[in-house]
Amino acid sequence: MGRELPQSLCLTDMEPDRISYLPGHVIDQILSHLSIKEAVRTSVLSSKWRYRWATLPNLVFDGQCVSVAAQDHVIIKNKLLRTVDHVLLLHSGSINKFKLSHRDLLGVADIDRWTLHLCRKSVKEFVLEIWKGQRYKIHSCLFCCQSLTHLELFNCWLKPPSTFKGFRNLKSLDLQHVTLAQDVFENLISSCPVLERLTLMNFDGFTHLNIDAPNLLFFDIGGKFEDISFENTSQLAVVSIGLYVNFEINQSRFRGGSSNLLKFFLHLPHVQRLEVQSYFLKYLAVGVVPVNLPRPCIDLSYLSIRINFNDLKEISAALCLLRSSPNLQELEILARPEEQTVLVTHAYSWEDVYFACPEMHLRNVKIDGISGIKPELDFISFLLLYSPVLERMIVKPVSNIGTELMKELLRFRRVSRQAEIVYLDSS
Repeated sequence: MGRELPQSLCLTDMEPDRISYLPGHVIDQILSHLSIKEAVRTSVLSSKWRYRWATLPNLVFDGQCVSVAAQDHVIIKNKLLRTVDHVLLLHSGSINKFKLSHRDLLGVADIDRWTLHLCRKSVKEFVLEIWKGQRYKIHSCLFCCQSLTHLELFNCWLKPPSTFKGFRNLKSLDLQHVTLAQDVFENLISSCPVLERLTLMNFDGFTHLNIDAPNLLFFDIGGKFEDISFENTSQLAVVSIGLYVNFEINQSRFRGGSSNLLKFFLHLPHVQRLEVQSYFLKYLAVGVVPVNLPRPCIDLSYLSIRINFNDLKEISAALCLLRSSPNLQELEILARPEEQTVLVTHAYSWEDVYFACPEMHLRNVKIDGISGIKPELDFISFLLLYSPVLERMIVKPVSNIGTELMKELLRFRRVSRQAEIVYLDSS
């Protein structure tokens, strides 16, 4: 009799090729979690997997798609270009998302060719991040791509053709380190009728931000600009604005009743979250600072303010926001200590503040970067006296001042019985 094979080995030999018999939707799900490089390599698994990756709707070319032993940036760049060419040439399905972001990527002419191909494919999400070299000029064909719902550009120059009529389906626009002219920016924003999210960081070519977007819900901006205004933005709910230069302006044009604060909130009736970053509070304090806004921010529940406590007008602007936000629950105050070395020559009239301010509904307060000067302590005292439902206040100084500041805070009278003051050392 011949020698029998072990039973376990026989069973293994008889098992079907499970990878080959996976349902198509399961294969697609697996491929969707792989990098483009790993997805292409699955072609060797079986005939059913061969070129299955070529129907992937989301194509991401980043640091994971190219790996070479050499550190030569030219070799890495050339391999990246060949990879993108190879994938786009063999791709046979629709393309929902195309993302090109690699640390060794320059604004090469190949991008124009890829952009044209993607526009013909009716791409929906287009992300281009150029990490090196000069700003890359976006090919004119992209401005004719009406299938776009999300556009994200980094280190690019935008100069649409004269025939550009906007993106009728664009819902999300993210521009960082970009160059575009004043009229181009205004036309771009106003010509996207369904735009819901706008991110704008570190831009040049224009200094006035005129935002006309009736469906805008989210707006995040950080950069150097001179003026900002909103129009047809009644749906805007989340706003974060950082002005990166110490704002200085000719005050003569703000005589009479002019006020940046009033102008800013005129078309923001339903803002829910507001972040006033860098030097933007100084901008809001320009002109006549009202005691209250004519129309309260009844939907505002979260407010973050970066402030110079030695600037009386900034304090006035901050207090105006607090008085005008009856349903505010979370407040974050970040001091600008670099400006607080200059002492205030005139003390703030806190008696008038106490007289004019109604009770607030604050529950959580965080105060960061304070140095223990009197205006800061007065502001904290005011919050404790007019926040009857306050649950927690976290205080973190700019440096380890010691126990004196903590003792001073604990001595303050608080109207809320459950209010807890948490003191955090800067270390």
